[in-house]
Amino acid sequence: ALTKLDVLDEMETISICTAYDLDGSRTASIPASAAALARCRPVYEEMPGWGTDTSGVREWSGLPQAARDYIARLEQLAGCRISMISVGRERTAFIMRDENA
Repeated sequence: ALTKLDVLDEMETISICTAYDLDGSRTASIPASAAALARCRPVYEEMPGWGTDTSGVREWSGLPQAARDYIARLEQLAGCRISMISVGRERTAFIMRDENA
C-alpha cells in the first residue's frame, strides 16, 4: 500500500531517497549504529511532480502519467507491487489496482 499520494499533488519535483553516503561510501541500507547514521547524507533521485488533484481519482487510469511513473519507480526500488494507493482522507479515497494495471 502507498498512502497519502494526494499530499504530493502540488509538488513540482519529488525526491526519493535511493541511498546514503557514509564516509565517502555509498550504501542502500540505513546503518544500524546511531553514530554511523549521524554521518550519513541521503542520496536523492528527483522525479517530476504532476500538479493535478488526485483526491477524486478512484482508478489507476485516472492518475496522471507522472504519478504512475512515480509509483512504478517506488515499486522498482522496493521490489514489490503497490496494489492499493490512498488519495485522500475518506475511507473510499483509494485506488485498488488489478493485475493488469
